[in-house]
Amino acid sequence: MAVRLFILLQERTFADALAIRLEGELDMDVVAALHANARPPRVFMGSMVDVLLLDGDLPGNAAFRLCEEVSHSREAPHVILLSRSADAARIVRAISAGAVGWVGKNESLDRLIEVIRGVARNETWLPPGQTGQVLRLLLRGPDREQDEGTQLLSALTDREREVLVCLAEGTQRRDVANRLHMSPNTVRTHLQNLMGKLGVHSAIEAVALTRSQLDDELAQRRVVC
Repeated sequence: MAVRLFILLQERTFADALAIRLEGELDMDVVAALHANARPPRVFMGSMVDVLLLDGDLPGNAAFRLCEEVSHSREAPHVILLSRSADAARIVRAISAGAVGWVGKNESLDRLIEVIRGVARNETWLPPGQTGQVLRLLLRGPDREQDEGTQLLSALTDREREVLVCLAEGTQRRDVANRLHMSPNTVRTHLQNLMGKLGVHSAIEAVALTRSQLDDELAQRRVVC
């Protein structure tokens, strides 16, 4: 029996192209392929879908909330998140929300097909390079991770947090000054200070360390960046 797939991604062309390719697999049947701006029908909440391919890069916590809603529905499908990120904390959040697979958008189609077939067999699939870190975070528990992240962010000034949020949203460092109406030197100073407080050596490390808490903050307030 073919694995019935529901695809929900931000990019319409990506969703359509992926649907066409997966339809070419003899053991797969794409029920629907939608872009994230469309309101997803309730069809994937019932027995018509086996696997939901969900965009893990939806704004804020949207992907995790939808994953949790779907996973707690009756006859829930297996959820695989597709994301540009391989951040262990985000993967842990996805697992906690009910996801059973995480695949990078830059990974091969063969890898995705392998994961789809695996989760259809009730297996859990994680990025090979992040398995150890994910397991460590799961063993530590979400409360401890959340507390530590919140403590780290609380040490930052408002302007340092704004710089960090801009970086987390993907704003290039050279553009942060204009978007926050600061001089490049001021931005550089804030960045150096926040990296020192977080105990990291790069902006990428700072974002990765505080990603979970930054997502919550982005969902609650609007930062001009």
